[in-house]
Amino acid sequence: MDVRERIVKRVAKELKDGDIVNLGIGMPTKVANYIEEDVEVIFQSENGYIGMGGAPEAGKEDPDLVNAGGMHVTVKKGAAFFDSAMSFAIIRGGHVDATVLGALQVDQEGNLANWMIPGKMVPGMGGAMDLVVGAKKVIVAMEHTAKGGPKILKQCKLPLTAEKEVDLIVTEMGVFEVTEQGLILKERAKEVTLEEIKEMTEAEFSVAEPLEIMNP
Repeated sequence: MDVRERIVKRVAKELKDGDIVNLGIGMPTKVANYIEEDVEVIFQSENGYIGMGGAPEAGKEDPDLVNAGGMHVTVKKGAAFFDSAMSFAIIRGGHVDATVLGALQVDQEGNLANWMIPGKMVPGMGGAMDLVVGAKKVIVAMEHTAKGGPKILKQCKLPLTAEKEVDLIVTEMGVFEVTEQGLILKERAKEVTLEEIKEMTEAEFSVAEPLEIMNP
């Protein structure tokens, strides 16, 4: 299974029936393709609609229907479209149950850096700053390392998007919960050992008992 597919499939299991969810650009957008059939999740897109569906079939893309990252999507029956002011009123008003975002770095206190690398041209943090503060649950979906170096750190080195707002971190190696007592490794991928996870994680963390096997 592809690394990113494993991550988004696991994230999809965190979403509950009736949740209003915002998906960040990039890998998190694929979560919409893996919601179980008996779970009704309402996806909100910050560029102005609620009721987003999964990716369209090849050749059936609507050029006017894209998500916040510019990717073609579908909408479900009952979807509603509105302006940016309404979209961010939903986000800032605490009406989003969960948001799923990528990250450049996360640390053991739940701080998030996901928008800027000094010296590189970037378009800005977009709605991430609002989402991580406004959503009731913040899930980070990311690969465990970048260029061989850890992305889960003792302290973020890049400019922060938000402080102490991350609730859950899902990587291809495992699932970490952020608590007031620090990070807790709740699940590990079946083909990696606890020692390998420790080696690739700079942050300090405790291990849940029992430590579950990550599914998928």
